[in-house]
Amino acid sequence: MKRRTNRAKGVLLIAFLVFAVVVGLMVFRKYRTATQVAPPAAPTEQVDTRVVTLFFSNQDGTSLAREGREIAVEDTTDDMIASVVDELVVGPLGDLAPTLPHNAKVLGAQLKGDVAQVDFSKELVESLPEGSSAEMSAVYSVVDTVVANFPQVKAVQFLVDGVPVKELKGHLDVSAPIAADFTLEKKEAPAAPEKQ
Repeated sequence: MKRRTNRAKGVLLIAFLVFAVVVGLMVFRKYRTATQVAPPAAPTEQVDTRVVTLFFSNQDGTSLAREGREIAVEDTTDDMIASVVDELVVGPLGDLAPTLPHNAKVLGAQLKGDVAQVDFSKELVESLPEGSSAEMSAVYSVVDTVVANFPQVKAVQFLVDGVPVKELKGHLDVSAPIAADFTLEKKEAPAAPEKQ
């Protein structure tokens, strides 16, 4: 009986030692992995950016106002124009109101001489709110934004699904290229001189 107890104790001791060695190796391996120096991360590719000026509507829809935004620089002027107009679709980040429907898509842009043709999906026309002020804000937010950011552009022609359109909602003729009109931008009223 005493021999069996000693044998059982021996087996337990051996099992404990094997368990201790296994646990010790696992801890050592984890510690060794944690202390190894990680290889330096591959340098991230620097993306060139540019700050652009976007024209959105003020809250009551009576005028346009500027908002600056940093965007990635594209390879071509055509792609850059499309990216800038796409930011108008994204909408304002501040307190201004959007001028283009959020579901409209910029299908592309092409610079022809001093005219930028901007091609939109049909959602621009279908989802634009009714009314002359909504149409005027939409058109001139695009035109003023493009002309302000690309000095070589003098006017913008609107295309829908690759085809020139006569109008968006029936209030403004857009069949010919539209020149910028910065008078629609609300200017800050000059401060009144103090009385002495």
